[in-house]
Amino acid sequence: MTTSEPSRFGRQDVEIIERTRVFDGYFKVDRYHLRHRLNQGGWSPILSREVFERGHAVGLLPYDPVEDKVVLIEQIRIGALAAGWEPWMVEVVAGIIDPGENLMDVAIRESQEECGAAVTDLIPVARYMPSPGAVSETVHVFCGRIDSNTLPAIAGRPEEGEDIKVSAVPWAIAFERLTRGEFNNGLTIIALQWLALNRERLQTDWS
Repeated sequence: MTTSEPSRFGRQDVEIIERTRVFDGYFKVDRYHLRHRLNQGGWSPILSREVFERGHAVGLLPYDPVEDKVVLIEQIRIGALAAGWEPWMVEVVAGIIDPGENLMDVAIRESQEECGAAVTDLIPVARYMPSPGAVSETVHVFCGRIDSNTLPAIAGRPEEGEDIKVSAVPWAIAFERLTRGEFNNGLTIIALQWLALNRERLQTDWS
């Protein structure tokens, strides 16, 4: 039995032979022809791979330590529909980073737009890639302190096609749903699992 160790390979062990943009719309798709070094020595054959370039994102779990509630939102997701899932998904707040934009500014902006909550404190949670086999997107996750007593029932920007249901959920209920496996997107699961591990500390720090 072997133990997991950091990879001995890096970017210098990949040779990009050709990169071609094959779709250039709201999102982008690039086709790569590349080869890479092998664990047993030598190089792989030339591989052809497509990469979905959709930009990078910030996710935010709005948390009210006084009321001990998290804010969850619900909106339609075309990817879920295409996968044959129910298209309305319960999530945490998230948004795409515009060029030159500060990560924390994105979290604050998206909280206001998607759930109507003003963020007064921010803590970084994680940075991860949702689907590195085919998508270049990275997600920076934060937890933000908010007041859940002044939230609208519906939020979002209608001019961008957003129609977002906003709910302030007691932590005990959100945690029960988490343990039953009811949440079905990675960002929400990561954020809620982090809060489960750090909630007591946050209540002390933010009280």
